Formats: sequence, structure tokens, C-alpha cells
Amino acid sequence: MTTPDKDEAISGGVGDGSEPTPPFDPLLSPWEESREPEASFAFDEGDEAAGAVMHSYTSGRGDAEEALWWEPTASAGPYTVTPAPAWYPDRLQEPYGERLTELQRRLQQETITLPRPERRWLVTAREVAETLLLALLIFLAVRASFQNFKVEGHSMDPSLADGEYLIVNKLTYAQIDLSILDFLPFFDAGDDPVHYLWGKPDRGDVIVFRAPTSPERDFIKRIIGLPGDTVEINETNGEVKVNGTPLSERYIQGSTGCSSQSCTWTVPQSNTSESQQTCGSTDCYFVLGDNRQNSSDSRQGWLVPRENIVGKALITYWNEGSPQIHFAPNHSVGITEEASAER
Repeated sequence: MTTPDKDEAISGGVGDGSEPTPPFDPLLSPWEESREPEASFAFDEGDEAAGAVMHSYTSGRGDAEEALWWEPTASAGPYTVTPAPAWYPDRLQEPYGERLTELQRRLQQETITLPRPERRWLVTAREVAETLLLALLIFLAVRASFQNFKVEGHSMDPSLADGEYLIVNKLTYAQIDLSILDFLPFFDAGDDPVHYLWGKPDRGDVIVFRAPTSPERDFIKRIIGLPGDTVEINETNGEVKVNGTPLSERYIQGSTGCSSQSCTWTVPQSNTSESQQTCGSTDCYFVLGDNRQNSSDSRQGWLVPRENIVGKALITYWNEGSPQIHFAPNHSVGITEEASAER
């Protein structure tokens, strides 16, 4: 009977054909995990990805990550990438879109498409036409609402000087005829269907109108008598009375005189046959200039029809060769008793 040597017992036996196992030292010996048995794979010969994985395992690579298609080959440079297989999705391709080649994708991303010269001219011509049309519409809208005038003469001194420019509001006395709405049920425009939108001409307003004696000329005067008023001028002191009550006129220059024929004028009532006969309109107005000794106005026997009024003076913007912006000299003409009571 043979007793095994101590070294042989440590080495794992005699004659088993294995090398002696060195003693394990936890501080110096490397950690060696036990290998798992290699798995067998069955792939289709036509599958490219399976072939790549199979080649990785057969070549001795144990990590399946090394078989992915984006891994650079050993012979390739550091920036060379293996092309993707046909089955792998394209990240830059839109879903359900037409597949593009690399050249088509670069052209689509980097090429700037310029319009044709004739197309560019058409767009420019259309934009110019639209701009001109818009400017024309704005001009017509402003022209229908406001208009500038130049004072000629001294009939409105001292309120308006000769050569002064002013802007007239043409919409101040705008009217609307409600008879156009008579087709609506339960609506009746009444006997007087015409109404003023903002207000009717009032005593003291400075207006621009076409002169009844010469319609091609524009006059600027102040309204003194309204439809139905009786205007009287005292020849002694030049005092103006409306319906027997004297007016307080602090804006006039000189003394108010009257013609040799008459010093009393009666303005006919609105919407009467007399108003049609007197001025040819439904509404007639008696006007005077502020410079009473140098003004051609209603004292000569004519009245201003409503249709001849262009508008009401709004502001003055130029005087004596320099810009001067002021409100137009419209005054609320009151009777003497009311003026003294206010003071």
C-alpha cells in the first residue's frame, strides 16, 4: 500500500494527466469565473445579421455586441463604419415616405430653390398693384371725410386770417335716410325719415359752402340764423337780434350794418314749400362773416341751402408762413341775457 505524498495530495493526485493547481491567494490570485458552456445557434444561411453573429462566435468573440453592424472592422480606420443592412430602418426617412438616396437627401437638405425670374416679376407686380390700390382707397376715404381749404380775403377777420389753412370735417353733418328700412316689419321711418348722424348745423358754426350766387366758389362764413328764425339788425348800434333777442358776439370786427332794402330776414321753416322756393332745399341757413364791414353774406338776400354745405371747420394748421395748429373758431352764440347770467 502506497501512501500518497503530501505534495501529491495537494496537487490533486498522480497520473490523472492534469497540471497541479496552485494554491489560491485572495490578495494575489486573479478572479477567474467559470465558463458557461457554449450555446449552439441555428440560423438561416440567407440572414445577414445571423451570419454576422455566427461569424463572431466562430472567430472566438464571446461578446454578442461585437457582431453588430455598426462596429468598425479591424482593418478599417477609426471613422469607417460598416454600412447598415437592408433590413435596418433609416432614422432620417419619414414614415411611409419615399426612400431617398444619399444624393437626393443632400440635395433636399442643402439646395435652395429660387423662383423663376418671370414668377418673381409677377409677384412684384402684384404687390405693387395691391399697395397702390390700398393707398388709393385710403386717400378716397380721407378725402371723403376731411378736406383742406385756404382762406382768401378778410371777411372772417379776426377769427380767420387771409392765407390761413384749415381742415374741414365733411362728416359732421352727415345724414341717413331711414326710409330705406321701411321693408322691415314693425318699422316706420315717419314723416321725416332723414336724420343727422352726429348733429345738425348749429348757430355759431363756421362752415364752408358753395356760394348760391356762384356755385363754383367756396365761401366760409358763420351760421347766425337757423330754419324758422327771424334775424334783425339794429341800424343804430349794429346789434344783431334773433327772434327778437340780441346776440352776444365777442368775435366780430367792426359794426354790423344792413342793406338799404331791409334789415330783417326770415328763414323759412324746414320741409316746407317756402324753403324750396327761397333756397331750393328743405333747410336754409342765414350766414354772416365775422368782419361785418367787409363781408359778402346773407345780408345781400340769399340763404345757404343744406346741400351746399361742404363741412364744418375743424382745425387751422398754417398761418403767416409757419405751422400753427389751433381749433377752428366755432363759438356757441348765446343771447345777451344768458351771457350776462353766466358771468
